[in-house]
Amino acid sequence: MEDHLKNNAVSISEEIRIEDGFYILKFQNDTGQSKIMSRDIDNSFIQFHFNVKGNSKFLFNNGSYELPLPEENSLLLYNPQRDLPLNVSMEAESWLISLVISIKKFHALFSQEADYITFLSADNKDKKYYKDAQISPSTAVVLNQIMNFNLTPSIKNLYFKAKAYELLSLYFNKSENPDLEQCPFLSDEENIKKIRRAKDIVIARMAEPPSLQELADEIGLSLKKLKEGFKQIYGDSVYSFLFDYKMEYARKLLDTGEYNVNEVGLKVGYSTASHFIAGFKKKFGTTPKKYTLSVN
Repeated sequence: MEDHLKNNAVSISEEIRIEDGFYILKFQNDTGQSKIMSRDIDNSFIQFHFNVKGNSKFLFNNGSYELPLPEENSLLLYNPQRDLPLNVSMEAESWLISLVISIKKFHALFSQEADYITFLSADNKDKKYYKDAQISPSTAVVLNQIMNFNLTPSIKNLYFKAKAYELLSLYFNKSENPDLEQCPFLSDEENIKKIRRAKDIVIARMAEPPSLQELADEIGLSLKKLKEGFKQIYGDSVYSFLFDYKMEYARKLLDTGEYNVNEVGLKVGYSTASHFIAGFKKKFGTTPKKYTLSVN
């Protein structure tokens, strides 16, 4: 793997070496037109790509094959049989974060967990692997922290190392995969639909969410099954999930620059600005005002 990016006029690109065989690549096209970004990567590396903002598409075989990567989606690529150089067309106002890690280092991370990561099994070790998925709210928070940070130089490397490993942990966190039903009663497809409807309800009414009992009654499950099922599918309690969602939604509203702190707080259900500010700081470690200043 070469030490430097081959960058065709993407407005900002940065390569961060976490350690030998492990890199973060950041690409930010804030221009008004599409740009091509390229990077040599050989077949000993696994690639994780996270489209934070805008739309991108991966180009293969000199552009004869395209693979789109929409906003808030991720893509895992691995092919031990051939090199997969990075050639990505980024639309205007697009941000992309990539983790690139050697297969040797990656296997070492999951030596005790290989049973549930399909492409780590002995049968599949020489097969190519591809997976696309939506970016979870918790992953979106970490990606934003990587894109927008204010650090003293002395801790920058430590910070990015922590964030890189956090991204991998979240990516393979089984409880964040809504298709994994680990709770016995969730083997019933109807109950799964009810739990997902509960999630849709609290998101739609996040400014004035129902109580847990009201939510359970509305979807037709007992309170106990609602609590157990929600945690099994989404990895968190109903209100913790809603808090994370509201804060992420608030962050995106602040990113637009169209609303002040009070307006954003009201939109996500806080009657007083002080409560919203406290919640935002708890989640992101900074106040809404300071966050807005850091991204603008």
